[in-house]
Amino acid sequence: MRPVRVAIAGVLLAILGLAGCGRPAGNAPETPTPSGSAAGSFPVTVQAGNGQVTIAGRPERIVSLSPTATEILFAIGAGDQVVAVDEQSDYPPEAPRTSLSGFKPNVEAIISYKPDLVVTSTDANGVVDGLTKVGVPVLVEPAANRLDDTYDQIMDLGAATGNGAKAAEVAADIKRRIGELVAKAPKGTGLTYYHELDNTPYSITSNTFLGQIYAMFGLENIADKAPDAAGGYPRLSTEFIAEADPDLIFLADVKCCGESAETLAKRPGWAKLSAIKNKRVFQLDDDIASRWGPRVVEFARAVSEAVQKAAG
Repeated sequence: MRPVRVAIAGVLLAILGLAGCGRPAGNAPETPTPSGSAAGSFPVTVQAGNGQVTIAGRPERIVSLSPTATEILFAIGAGDQVVAVDEQSDYPPEAPRTSLSGFKPNVEAIISYKPDLVVTSTDANGVVDGLTKVGVPVLVEPAANRLDDTYDQIMDLGAATGNGAKAAEVAADIKRRIGELVAKAPKGTGLTYYHELDNTPYSITSNTFLGQIYAMFGLENIADKAPDAAGGYPRLSTEFIAEADPDLIFLADVKCCGESAETLAKRPGWAKLSAIKNKRVFQLDDDIASRWGPRVVEFARAVSEAVQKAAG
């Protein structure tokens, strides 16, 4: 399986297997404020996807098995505390990438890095129990269901690493920048869209992390009317998409599968789609579109620019 497809598969697995811990949709949090750990005081207890986890002292040898967690750790200033990241963690470039797997984690391989904190998005292969037995604290930070989950996880990792103040700054900055993009976007466009996860083709509904962001820009999701929502990730037929005739198409299968407006036009019945005829097919960065960390702002910017182009 190609790296980007693995990343998306992981998002699906995490969302379907572990519930998020964020607030209800539409209730954006107030600007995050540092917890008592902002100054780096320990021990600290973090409420993660696997329950309350107590970290005795400031971690100096962190292992990240989640590309999103890796991006967050470096964004909040904990990069120098990270000694190893999984094979899918390709951003930022300076992250110490290894052959460790976040989807089939090997406890012995992880322990070889002598970690004092491990961060993952799922409890695959019983990694939490395996590491807990040898005294290594593990934070499970599952795939986000809402933007609030992103803010929560940033604050979790800030508290867990002694970087609470910086984490609060990062979360507040993300919220501010997305808010500015939404405020500038045209209102009441009534535009419909189709987001393609891969070319089988799988999509998303509005009851997902990405779906929430699209909705913030007033877009209507054709996948919401799919016969089987499949936990928010329905597999749509090409006939369904052709009949829905979306105004905009967003492709998150560019790196993995080479999809583009040209390849879509070759699919049966798609050449006449409004999005293709009107040149409203937008290629996304597969990785950014499958993660829920700080670079979600870049995803929001891509949506904002698409809406402005279509409404212009």
